[in-house]
Amino acid sequence: MGLEREKADTRIFMDDDSFPRSGGPALSEAEKCAEDELDRDPHGLNAHLQLGFEDVIAEPELTHSFDKVWICSHALFELSKYLLYKLLTLVLAIPLALVVGIVFAVLSCLHIWIVVPFVKTCLMVLPSVQTIWKSLTDVFVVPFFQSIGRCFAMVNIRLDQE
Repeated sequence: MGLEREKADTRIFMDDDSFPRSGGPALSEAEKCAEDELDRDPHGLNAHLQLGFEDVIAEPELTHSFDKVWICSHALFELSKYLLYKLLTLVLAIPLALVVGIVFAVLSCLHIWIVVPFVKTCLMVLPSVQTIWKSLTDVFVVPFFQSIGRCFAMVNIRLDQE
């Protein structure tokens, strides 16, 4: 009696519809919805802030530090970035959200109740102001500059080369 090995032929059959083409994990519809809800930057406003260790610190080919130093510095970079961000958001997120909310509320109120009515009023009054302005310039400014023009119209400048 010896050990006998059997050669097994194993095959996996999957439907093409259930196989994810992206190479990521296959998620159910509920998991996909939960994953979509976790996106806190759906419009990509802060896409430029996705920095990694290699984006900030890079060693050229010929100048490498020790592997352990590189690994430790990478770990400390990621850990400090993570912890400091969590600490700062814990301390600043709620007060800054309150301040920014108040600022946008005040700006919206000013724009809706002061700026837009003022601009609409100016646009409504401008034709009348334009008529009055044209009359004033026709009465006072145009005759003055016409008389100045007539005075200087008689001036002749002659250049002689000797």
